[in-house]
Amino acid sequence: MVLAVASPTIQYRVSMPQPNNHRFEIEAEVSGELGYCFELKMAVWTPGSYLVREYSRHIQDFAVRDAEGMPVPWKKIAKNHWRLDTQNVQAPIVFSYSLYANELTVRTNHLDRTHGYFNGASTFLYVPGQESAPIDVTIVLPDSLPEENWTIATTLPEISPNTFRAKDFDTLVDSPFEIGLHSTFEFEVLGKPHEWVIWGKGNVDPTQLILDTQKIIETQAKLFGGLPYDRYLFLLHLSNGYGGLEHRDSCSLIFSRNGFKKRESYEDFLTLVAHEFFHLWNIKRIRPKALETFDYDGENYTPSLWFSEGATSFYDTLIPLRAGLYDAKTYLKNMSKSITRYLTTPGRLVQPLSESSFDAWIKLYRPDSNTPNSQMSYYLKGEMVTFLLDLALRRRHENTRSFDDVMRKLWTEFGQSADGEIGFTPGDLKRTIESVAEFDLTSFFSKYLDGLVDLPFQAALADFGLALDSNLSQKLPPIHGARIVLENGKTLIKYVASKSPAEQAGLDAGDELVAIDGLRINPDLLNDRLQASQAGDTLEISFFHQDELLQTLLTLGEPEATQYTIVPLKDPTEAQKKRFHDWLGIPLDEL
Repeated sequence: MVLAVASPTIQYRVSMPQPNNHRFEIEAEVSGELGYCFELKMAVWTPGSYLVREYSRHIQDFAVRDAEGMPVPWKKIAKNHWRLDTQNVQAPIVFSYSLYANELTVRTNHLDRTHGYFNGASTFLYVPGQESAPIDVTIVLPDSLPEENWTIATTLPEISPNTFRAKDFDTLVDSPFEIGLHSTFEFEVLGKPHEWVIWGKGNVDPTQLILDTQKIIETQAKLFGGLPYDRYLFLLHLSNGYGGLEHRDSCSLIFSRNGFKKRESYEDFLTLVAHEFFHLWNIKRIRPKALETFDYDGENYTPSLWFSEGATSFYDTLIPLRAGLYDAKTYLKNMSKSITRYLTTPGRLVQPLSESSFDAWIKLYRPDSNTPNSQMSYYLKGEMVTFLLDLALRRRHENTRSFDDVMRKLWTEFGQSADGEIGFTPGDLKRTIESVAEFDLTSFFSKYLDGLVDLPFQAALADFGLALDSNLSQKLPPIHGARIVLENGKTLIKYVASKSPAEQAGLDAGDELVAIDGLRINPDLLNDRLQASQAGDTLEISFFHQDELLQTLLTLGEPEATQYTIVPLKDPTEAQKKRFHDWLGIPLDEL
């Protein structure tokens, strides 16, 4: 007879007795078979945010005790790895630690007198090899603020008052908690419950927000043929930031507290909502094989983030158009802004798109003064590549096919296949797009994903009666090639473009400009001087470089375009007009 051995299980208790000290107090009881030693680890990153963030640095006062309250020996064997000596210890044991939480982002933790917000990866330790075991989390609300009624919002099921169960560690990581003085607004879409949970003060109109969110959800559900969840939660923090993080049945958002009244700003927020909601298909269920099973101990590399994030960025602009939240003119204006950002980023000619995805861990989330020269965002170029693929599909099949068909096929084959969710390889992705397009994409991928050939906007737009116009036809000033700002009364260089006049003159990021031709300078005066100058003019620059006063000569360069706009062709053909109408639903001459 073989006796079954109970695997270790963890029951967490999260309390916040003094919210003003920004520390969660974490206590966990471990039951089951411990063995001669018991190991714990903390994740170093959060899925959806591809940077090693070293969450364990926020842990302090780690301790372990047995059932009698006696200390259990332990030692730390790596930055995020604890080993407990349990050879002569019987379960249950309890380990505890304080967790500092004073970073309000969608991927980290924040605790103050008004709320507590935390993510699983940055909060909970896990047992290596036991990630599939269920985990219970009990929230102990603060008693130091008795006059205030704190509540709890999360997508985890509540199994008893203030106790929630995650079926495994992945689910715990994917289920953030918002605890505190938030407002909750419930609504329904396609028979399923949804909630907006909003913390912070601001000028958001919940009624309008719910109406617009319903349209976004319905539009995306129509694309994929339904909603793949039972309940969805939108968590919104109103502050001075911007950002979002997707989860399987929820998303976390941060947005400017007073950014909801100005129409353009509100449209930016709607695209953020559309982006994170689209992720519940693209990356949470349709995802690269390299991200199908998470390694929380280090980087998880894939060259396919251009699709997971870039295609999502393409749809976050398109979905509000389809939902009727703005018109085709606004859509093309927004696409023009994206194209402008792409064409004014020198790094597009340095870093291939697939490399940008692979190197996200060391580059995208760590920008520096050379980033515009050396990097290309896989969000931005991925959006542009998806836009061109969509136009190519529409052109070849006269608008009877589009990138929507690619997304639906990927959803069927990799998100809800007969074998369940499975990850795709780069080859799978290419073959799926080719099967919808019915043409070979080897050259396209070689040029625009793995190579540095600039994207063919003009040719793609021309098929739809459009062109890409620049502001070079206007009278633009000559360029110096530096980004200059006024900061604390100092005129500082923040960035110097590669091969620019500023670089050739020896100027560097961090230098403080003092004078031009012997006259005091600031950014406004510099712009005035440029407007009165021509390419080839030479300026004598006085500046501080690492506190040393220096002079140099800077020869101004030819003007460069700073804005690109999608405009109608002057004499479009009838075929071009029809393609445009079938694409965006309005006559071309209405632009």
